[in-house]
Amino acid sequence: MQDMVSGVALWRQVADGIERGIASGTFAAGERLPGETEIAETYRVNRHTVRRALATLAERGLVRAERGSGTYVEAPRLAYPLRSRTRFSEIVGAGGREPRGQLIGAFEEPATRELARQLGLKTGAPLVRIDALRSADRSPICIGTTWLSAERFPDAGRIYETARSMTKLLAHFGVRDYRRASTRVTAAIVDAADAGRLDLALGRPVLVVDSTDIDADGKPLLTTHARFAAERVEFLVESI
Repeated sequence: MQDMVSGVALWRQVADGIERGIASGTFAAGERLPGETEIAETYRVNRHTVRRALATLAERGLVRAERGSGTYVEAPRLAYPLRSRTRFSEIVGAGGREPRGQLIGAFEEPATRELARQLGLKTGAPLVRIDALRSADRSPICIGTTWLSAERFPDAGRIYETARSMTKLLAHFGVRDYRRASTRVTAAIVDAADAGRLDLALGRPVLVVDSTDIDADGKPLLTTHARFAAERVEFLVESI
C-alpha cells in the first residue's frame, strides 16, 4: 500500500517514523516500543503494515522482537576488545550494561585430536563441554562452547550454572588469573539452533571466535568456540 500524496509506501513511513524516534531518543535503547495496535492507530494504518515496518527495522538491527513480550530497541553495538586479557563480564560492565550468563547445557565428552592438541592433552582424554548464552542487559550477544579438562575441573558444568561466569568458575579451582594465548575470527551464517537463542533471523551473520586461554605458567586451561551476533558487537583489536 502506498500513500498517494507522498508516494512513499505506508510501511516505509512507519519504519522511518520509528527510526527517527530511536535516533532522537524518544525510544531509548532497551525500551519496549508501543504495541502493534497503538502504532497502527498512531499512523492510521493496519497491523500488517506495522508488522512489515517492524520486520524491516529488525533486519537492520534497530529493534528486536521478544516472543510474548514485545519489540525492543536494540542497544548500540557493544565495543568488544580482543586482547590478552579478555573477560566478557568486564567488557559488558565497562559499557554500562549488565552482563548475564546462562547455562544451556554441560556434559562430558572425549577430546578429539584437535581439542587434545589445543589443551595439551591426549586424544580421548575426558573433557567437560559447557554451552552458555551470554547477554548484555536483555540483548543476547553470543553463544560459547567451551571445553576444559574433566580431571582438572571436575563438575565444571554445575559450578558454571551457579557462578554464570567462566572467570568465577576458574577461580573456584584456584585459577586467579589467565590470559588469551590465541584468537581466530571468522564469519558464518547463523544456524537454526543458535538463531533461536540469539534471537536472530535465519540467514543473519555471526562472527565466530575460536580462542584458547592459558594460566600463569602457560598451561592451557580452556578452548572456546563462540558465535557472536554480528549486528550487536564490533571487535576492537588492541595492540599490546
